[in-house]
Amino acid sequence: MSTLFVISEGPDQGARFEFDLERLGIGRDSSNTIRLHDTEVSRRHAELRRDGSSYWLVDLGSANGTYVNGRPIRSAEISAGDTIQVGRTVMVFGAPEASSELAERIRMISQQEADDASNIVKSISHGEGSRYLARPHEAGSPWLTRALGNLEVMFQTAREVSHTLDLDQLLASIMRLVFRSVDADRGCVLLRDEATGEFLPRAVHFRDNINSTETIAISRTILDHVLRTSEGVLTSDAPKDFSPAQSILQFGIREAICVPMQGRHDLVGLMYVDVTTPPQRALGPAQQRFTEDHLKLLIAIALVAAMAVEDTRYYRAMVQAERLAAVGQTIATLSHHIKNILQGIRGGSYLIDMGLNNHDEAVVRRGWDIVERNQAKIYNLVMDMLTFSKEREPALEEADLNHVVAEVVELMQTRARDLGAKLEYLPAAEMPRVTFDPEGIHRAVLNVVTNALDAVAETPEAKVVVRTEHCGTEQKIRVVVEDNGVGIPPEQIGQIFMLFASNKGARGTGLGLPVSQKIVQEHGGTICVDSTPGQGSRFTIELPVAQPQPAPSENGLAAVSSDGQSLRMPGVEPSDPPKATS
Repeated sequence: MSTLFVISEGPDQGARFEFDLERLGIGRDSSNTIRLHDTEVSRRHAELRRDGSSYWLVDLGSANGTYVNGRPIRSAEISAGDTIQVGRTVMVFGAPEASSELAERIRMISQQEADDASNIVKSISHGEGSRYLARPHEAGSPWLTRALGNLEVMFQTAREVSHTLDLDQLLASIMRLVFRSVDADRGCVLLRDEATGEFLPRAVHFRDNINSTETIAISRTILDHVLRTSEGVLTSDAPKDFSPAQSILQFGIREAICVPMQGRHDLVGLMYVDVTTPPQRALGPAQQRFTEDHLKLLIAIALVAAMAVEDTRYYRAMVQAERLAAVGQTIATLSHHIKNILQGIRGGSYLIDMGLNNHDEAVVRRGWDIVERNQAKIYNLVMDMLTFSKEREPALEEADLNHVVAEVVELMQTRARDLGAKLEYLPAAEMPRVTFDPEGIHRAVLNVVTNALDAVAETPEAKVVVRTEHCGTEQKIRVVVEDNGVGIPPEQIGQIFMLFASNKGARGTGLGLPVSQKIVQEHGGTICVDSTPGQGSRFTIELPVAQPQPAPSENGLAAVSSDGQSLRMPGVEPSDPPKATS
């Protein structure tokens, strides 16, 4: 499948189009396969036409033209990585990978096939090469010393751009590297705003002995010259290069370098450094600091920085696309379940209204039962959404796991009776009072038990067994939920804890098990499942034991050892477990 990915800002940013068609249109009209919402795109702007294994882009007489890699075209063959601009929308074309075909064109020649007569004349170890790069002055040659010095700066620049996707942090790091190589007084990076086209400062740097609190005055004369010619410029004697009335001299700029940050697709910004002198000395002689080598080095650094800026914006567009896709999926899924719940509430309300009009208390009661059940559904849905939507620290307190699980079983007995299932609880005989979040674990166990009851809904002699366990040797407590329901196919085991993954159709939200897993993991525990299709499933929630202190600390948390394991506190006796219920 070939793709077009929108990387420019605008209403379609982050959109990804996949296609495998002979012809497809690009434009604002709804008949186009690739429909854009850019007002500067024509209704039928361009067309992609397949010719064998390649695609051709053809402009259809659009008002603002079609561009490939910044060049206007009427018809052009496009390759993977090419940028297509229609209106103000920029897209990257992706073609299917052909690496396997390229690999077939490489053949390793064995010693038996040919006699290699070449001789190794010199070798350098990796350590020696790294030493030269780190200490260029040891290279032994003035030319090599200078070249390695510049290469070391480029290496550091490449390493910086690979370490962060934060644009401000990236540009600040690059400016620090520039000042290590160029004896400038001030410098800045201006990036082009994609919406307005203006160049705005994003990073500023001063030499150590320069007052960094003063306002930096950037020469419009130099910036305009670079924008007009698309060339990097070095002015080493401003009084001679420009007239005294121009902005360069008005602010005492003795020397300046300004280079374009030319990316793969467009001009991303400008990089500027200068040397200043007091106004009264601006027309006098001074020692030259900048050379042509500095200009070449800054052009190379600006090129790497520009591509890094483009990559950052590209990743930002991808993240935005994934975020929008996730939001869309969330809205679609949740609105479907909320609609079903509201329909149940409406049906119950209708029965209540009819019972009130007819003074029939039985009908009112039946309607209220329906409303109450759906009210519980929407409450659970909202609580699951809140639990999953943010990171949270468990509200730890001393509690009895047997008692918490008993509350869940008691709460679900009505649901079990409605399904004709037997819900049995087997508490551990010896369960110490430990520290956990009772409300969070209550919700985690409730979701698992609800899932088990749903699994046995159509099973003869349906049965769900819930039991608690305390393993003193392993310092763990467990909640085990077993059912004799339909089971889970092996290929679906890895998906059951994924958000919105549900095999219950309209009855499942796909939130319950992911929420349970999140709560358990926040406690430092695990949740796992063993299942056999047609025989049933067993879910095991395992939590580390966190014994409460005899006297609560200021924050109310149990003491924790240096290895992350909770410490057992002396003098704490286990509570009496609740009796078995069924």
